[in-house]
Amino acid sequence: MSITVYVPCDSGAIALGADRIAAAIAQQAEQRGLAITLVRNGSRGLYWLEPMVEVATAQGRMAYGPVQAGDVASLFAADFLNGGDHGLSLGLTEALDYLQRQQRLTFARVGITDPVSLDDYLAHDGYKGLNNAISMIQADIVKAVTDSGLRGRGGAAFPTGIKWNTVLNTPSEQKYIICNADEGDSGTFSDRMVMEGDPFVLIEGMTIAGLAVGATVGYIYLRVEYPHAHKALNAAIDKAYAAGYLGDDILGSGKAFHVEVRLGAGAYVCGEETSLMESLEGKRGLVRFKPPLPAVQGLFGKPTVVNNVISLASVPIILDKGGDYYRDFGMGRSRGTLPLQLAGNLKHTGLIEVAFGLSLRELLYGFGGGSASGRPIKAVQVGGPLGAYLPESQFDTPLDYEAFAALWAVLGHGGVVAFDDTVDMAAMARYGMEFCAIESCGKCTPCRIGATRGYELMDEIMQGKDIDKNILLLRSLCDTLLNGSLCALGGMTPYPVLSALNHFPEDFGVKPQAAV
Repeated sequence: MSITVYVPCDSGAIALGADRIAAAIAQQAEQRGLAITLVRNGSRGLYWLEPMVEVATAQGRMAYGPVQAGDVASLFAADFLNGGDHGLSLGLTEALDYLQRQQRLTFARVGITDPVSLDDYLAHDGYKGLNNAISMIQADIVKAVTDSGLRGRGGAAFPTGIKWNTVLNTPSEQKYIICNADEGDSGTFSDRMVMEGDPFVLIEGMTIAGLAVGATVGYIYLRVEYPHAHKALNAAIDKAYAAGYLGDDILGSGKAFHVEVRLGAGAYVCGEETSLMESLEGKRGLVRFKPPLPAVQGLFGKPTVVNNVISLASVPIILDKGGDYYRDFGMGRSRGTLPLQLAGNLKHTGLIEVAFGLSLRELLYGFGGGSASGRPIKAVQVGGPLGAYLPESQFDTPLDYEAFAALWAVLGHGGVVAFDDTVDMAAMARYGMEFCAIESCGKCTPCRIGATRGYELMDEIMQGKDIDKNILLLRSLCDTLLNGSLCALGGMTPYPVLSALNHFPEDFGVKPQAAV
């Protein structure tokens, strides 16, 4: 009887040796005459334990990690194929506290199934949402998404149902669905994990979106730095076409939807929806003036839904279990769950999916385990390189869009990067300005010139030159960026800069009482 062994194919696990471990397990099994089935699953998100190997036993899947190729022989000697005890034993995977305390809706299959096995996907509730959507009228699909309270998980947190409703009610002979998979924020990897670990859920979500608004063509705009996601998506798309889940006649319904992956070229600004569409049209990625909104005149001038990976991957469970089911998770106007990515100076980095409402402190210490260095956590940047820095006094803030907005902060894409008390926050503020200057598309003056002038000012401040005068100039410059930039790249650069200055003035050579 063959025993199933799971070794992640996630690129984070591969970077830590997962491919070598898979080869070593296959070799050891052959040498010992043992029958195994080797499945390359996605990552469970416990990155400090990667590569994490699992074995299917009568009691359930047993986990071992972090495993290196040199550990494989001793694992076999300890009879790990039957759940034997070993120094790397973690126990039953599903019993791990890190997983038990989560609410996995979007990531329900990631780490459990073979990502490119359609049979696995179907066996774990895959395509139930699409099967329901096929028999529904368009307005009812949109209503289910609206009722769920789903908001864009890419940063702006705009209600998904409202966006879809606009596209539905804008007459056009052609409409498009665009998945923004240009995940470029520092410390974020949830999009990548979905595309590598459960690509069918994204394809299903895009297909449901197409049926909802009358779009027949979808594009996944994928960052070029994600080759493993590219391979997994194309494999899943091919299988979906072959099985009738994509094409001109989806499951015999007479309704059409086609999906194609397009690669970006490494420009951060193309994560902004209008720049992305310019790039898809074969032009330079420059931000467009709005209005008109993409929902009215988007790709090639046609009504277009632009959502990010997590937004679209959250749609299948809504159509499967209903909008009310999804809405019952969360707090206030932040409904459902959010995949949060823990990075930086933390003991337990990785991905968790929880309902909105958990405090930042519980996230950092309950899941993250505190700083990896053992020193106090001084600051946390939430929401990517343009997110605000939060001091320890704000760690009890609940993870909620409005609660963060009240602090002049953003949840964004759910990236969380922690820093201990050795960090120089003035240097981090300078990095924010430099990042904007490097990544600016150059179309608007505040972003193109302001960011460059900003890091020049930061250099002077850090050298102790005319600190009071230069900080006034820096604040004035941030006001111009905030109110005069065409898109969020320039408009949000003041968030990390001013939050660092306001909460950590001593790092800028300013006495705390002088901060405003």
